[in-house]
Amino acid sequence: MSILRRHGPWFAVLLVALIAWPPQWYPHSVRLTLTSIFGAADYRPLPASREQKTLVPEVFCPPDASGWRAQQTIDGVEIAESPPCVADNPHAVAAFVRGTNNVSDATLSASGLTRDAVEKGRDLDGDGDPDEIHIRLEVAELNGASPIDRGTVTRYAIAPGIEPGMWVFAPKLAGMAVENLESQLARDALRLPSPAIRIEQGDVVRITLENTHYMPHTLHLHGADHGFALLNGQGNDGVPMTSEVPVLPGSARTYELTPRQAGTMFYHCHVQPHVHVMMGLQGLFIVEENRPDNWLQTMNVGAGLVRVPSRESREQYAQEYDLHYLDLDQQLNERIQHDNDPRLVTRSMHRDYDITDASSDYFTLNGRSFPYTFRESLIIAGENDTVRLRVVNGGAKGIALHTHGHKFTVTDRDGAALPEAARAPQDVMWLATSQRADIALSFVNDGLHAYGRGIWPFHDHQPSGVTSDGIGPGGNISAIVYEDYLGADGWPKTQGVSWDNYFTPDYYRRKVPVWESYMPGILSEPGTDRALVLRLLVFAVCIGVLMALFLRALRRRQS
Repeated sequence: MSILRRHGPWFAVLLVALIAWPPQWYPHSVRLTLTSIFGAADYRPLPASREQKTLVPEVFCPPDASGWRAQQTIDGVEIAESPPCVADNPHAVAAFVRGTNNVSDATLSASGLTRDAVEKGRDLDGDGDPDEIHIRLEVAELNGASPIDRGTVTRYAIAPGIEPGMWVFAPKLAGMAVENLESQLARDALRLPSPAIRIEQGDVVRITLENTHYMPHTLHLHGADHGFALLNGQGNDGVPMTSEVPVLPGSARTYELTPRQAGTMFYHCHVQPHVHVMMGLQGLFIVEENRPDNWLQTMNVGAGLVRVPSRESREQYAQEYDLHYLDLDQQLNERIQHDNDPRLVTRSMHRDYDITDASSDYFTLNGRSFPYTFRESLIIAGENDTVRLRVVNGGAKGIALHTHGHKFTVTDRDGAALPEAARAPQDVMWLATSQRADIALSFVNDGLHAYGRGIWPFHDHQPSGVTSDGIGPGGNISAIVYEDYLGADGWPKTQGVSWDNYFTPDYYRRKVPVWESYMPGILSEPGTDRALVLRLLVFAVCIGVLMALFLRALRRRQS
């Protein structure tokens, strides 16, 4: 009795603690032993799922308040309709075709370009179009560190809530880099990718790089026919190790070429290319065949639909699209968001950053990731049409370009035509880093080239390519859309799951269960296990009581 009287509280508290101990914490062998002695425990249902907060999605398809999507004629330039819900500025398109030095003041003002952005001069061969072309490019930073607050400036989102830092070549613009005085959003002409550039075979072309950035840069015309040096001996290849000293901040350099061969080429900065190219300083460079009266859209801002295609393209294809793929390493792109001091940014990007440890986190098509790709980069045509795609992979990883519902034919690789014997229909094409391909995409419903009308996705078939930082669907997913499957506002008439969650930043921040839109509460976040919480509270109280009993016993012994 004396033992029970003296140690009874200890035994009672230990017994309660033993009962409160959560069964799932017992070692597996102990649980098996207890089950063999006492039998299996009754079924205990899982805790109820947490109720998900209601998310307000962005507008899928922004309204075309400016009327940019419509077919129109500006300064004598016939500009095709742009069916997707977000379209290029048609005034800029007209200026790129006629030359900023040749359009009216009203058109130039509406374009946002400077008078010398794209100058077009004499018709040297007398075939009705200009052959002297002078293009001026600037360098812009998107989503860089703000000098006045903790956010970023010249903001550009590739997907809801995703704004990696980037550098891009841009046409020479008049005015501010942002939309207005009250906004930090980049104006429409400042975006990823750098604009696709089109010139004509035999043109006398000058491209002036005006370095408006805080780091040195060059221009390398990858695959295009250009001399190594100019007549005055200055380098013309854009490679600092072999050709010329880079263009320093605040300076300018003019590159010259008269291309003899047509084809789809590439241009990019060649200063520390493992950093500068991957930050976005790259673009399509297309040399069109020489045809009479061939007024070209010299720049296609953001790539995508070419609203004024070349004569040769109009003869063979219903539409032409530029497709620019690029993957981004978050660890690189976020480095310009931490500091405003160019010395610290330079050290971080060119010495601290190790590309051999890089990983691709974001996968873009024409500067956007899903779902924003559906706003701008749909391929739209009618049954029996044939569409030309000019594709470049500007990323660090190869892509396995796959089309649903269609087999396409590769007609050219790296600016050179393939022989007819090598042109077989296919639905997956491997495109290595910096490689280009011209594709003929047929909409003829014959069971081989196309399977009929609908909304058919196309994307990189590598698993990571259809995610954004590992969350899917994301990445470079877009779609081939037949005209009767497109709404009047330019949004596809999809028939599957709700897209509301995809248009919220929380989805890509891993805060939304992936199937919540059509399986609400079933595979979402588990709620609190009240029985477990109660057991833990009782167990914690028991531990506290045992500590108090131990301290009391210790004081008695000392006294």
